[in-house]
Amino acid sequence: MTINQLITSFIQKSIEIGDLDPLDAVYTVNKLLSLLDLENYEKEVVNKENLSRLDILDALLEYAVENNRIEDMTASRDVLSAEIMDLVTPRPSEVNETFWKNYKKSPKLATDTFFSRSKANNYIKTREISKNIAFAYESDFGELEITINLSKPEKNPKEIALQAKAKKSVNYPSNFLVVENEGFKGHLTHPGRSNHRIIRMDLAGDPWGFQYSPYAYYNEHSIFLSIEHRPMNVGPEAIRNLLEIISQFPHYFVGSNAGLPIVGGSILSHDHYQGGNYDFPIQEAAYTYKFSFEEFTEVEAGIVEWPMSVIRLRSRNRDQISKAADKVMAQWREYKDE
Repeated sequence: MTINQLITSFIQKSIEIGDLDPLDAVYTVNKLLSLLDLENYEKEVVNKENLSRLDILDALLEYAVENNRIEDMTASRDVLSAEIMDLVTPRPSEVNETFWKNYKKSPKLATDTFFSRSKANNYIKTREISKNIAFAYESDFGELEITINLSKPEKNPKEIALQAKAKKSVNYPSNFLVVENEGFKGHLTHPGRSNHRIIRMDLAGDPWGFQYSPYAYYNEHSIFLSIEHRPMNVGPEAIRNLLEIISQFPHYFVGSNAGLPIVGGSILSHDHYQGGNYDFPIQEAAYTYKFSFEEFTEVEAGIVEWPMSVIRLRSRNRDQISKAADKVMAQWREYKDE
């Protein structure tokens, strides 16, 4: 396909999907011409209907590489890809308006719509995620889920060398979780986020954001992030926030990374939690034994039969379960196994 055909197809597909109003077609064409450094365009009818919009996006990126618009590097493709998809993604205010309008009907409708949009505009890397490997293993503790993340693209030696030479003084956005990523163009050491959108929400009077993970580990992999820049707080306040989040999104689970720098790849420099629409095997695990709290009579508690030490707390009383969880965590912090 010629570049004119690709541009025409991209516009037509976006109108068909519902991401672009026909009245905005000429405007969007001109914005796309600017991104591709093109001075001329003539609308060409395309008969091929089998190409998806993401296929067309790939072809536009190939054109940009072949015509020296961008370098043939993962980072360069990522930045331009996000810029192109931003043209057919509503502004943050519009996305938020739609989300909360749907939320009044159903929290699930709100997340379903936001999730679908985040996939359609290639913010969630569905094709890359499909490369991940997942399988179940029947263990002595029941079924365990094993996943191998293959979705994040590998960098070639040239990119690695260029990243090593990149200026270390650039610190905006300060990390990948802060709200300032929304709409950020990106560069060699920071992913393109032009097409990124964050839902603004309130947690007990504190402004927070809700977004999806571009490289999901499970269905509707979500991130809840503090708008204020502050380190992670894994304590009583975190427990209260987690309970508030699942009250607002009862069809989701939500959890916190450990407040330990040696555990996983969590960004402890910014307060955030992770959730999603998924059931994990640990939720079905049986108790090894149960115990109770004298001061929290409405809390069910017990040790879960699991390869690691797990205490499960259950209650319909938010205040009691919050305090019980705080007590368990306080005991754990003081525990020594010398």
